[in-house]
Amino acid sequence: MINERRRGSGDYDRGGMPFAFNIAQAAAENSFYRKAVWTGDMLQVTLMSIPVGGEIGLEMHDDVEQFIKIEQGCAWLETGDCPGNMKKQRIRSGYAVMIPAGTWHNIKNACRVPLKLYSVYAPPKHPFGTLQKTKREADI
Repeated sequence: MINERRRGSGDYDRGGMPFAFNIAQAAAENSFYRKAVWTGDMLQVTLMSIPVGGEIGLEMHDDVEQFIKIEQGCAWLETGDCPGNMKKQRIRSGYAVMIPAGTWHNIKNACRVPLKLYSVYAPPKHPFGTLQKTKREADI
């Protein structure tokens, strides 16, 4: 089970207990590439900060659906059924993106400020307490 509680991983992942917070403010203040703030058995909420010129990277999750909300900045969203057949769309603050399982996707920062967003995965994609300062750290 992905939701194994790893004590010592920080107080930031409140998964497994009721939790209310201002997600827009938390996303805007987040400076980490990826920070899990709530990891349960059936869904996960992460905050992300994509630097100027950065991107999430082309990926596809076979068994995970994803909801992404852009809180600050603008980006290019790429989605498709295979890497060679991608649709490109400009998105910005206020946009929500729903990504079905099995869909290739990428988000590239297209502004002169860090792209701030939050992502909801169902079921969870990352281990409880995930905290990655940079994309490079996430890719290891």
